[in-house]
Amino acid sequence: MKRLFLVVALPLFASGCASTLPEVVASTDYADNPSAVRPVRYQSSIGSYTHRMPVDPKPWRGLNDAQAPKKG
Repeated sequence: MKRLFLVVALPLFASGCASTLPEVVASTDYADNPSAVRPVRYQSSIGSYTHRMPVDPKPWRGLNDAQAPKKG
């Protein structure tokens, strides 16, 4: 168990001590243009709710035959 911890911890520790940054670094230079952002509109989470009643299952063989590729 201690060797496994060492195998995992050593590369993490070594990568934290790296002296250079990676090639891809997120930029903090954002444009201050508020017109580029669209305003947020309210949208109800239950606005498109449709009440549905449970139904009995249909015969599976007929549904399977309807979806199967046609022979011939």
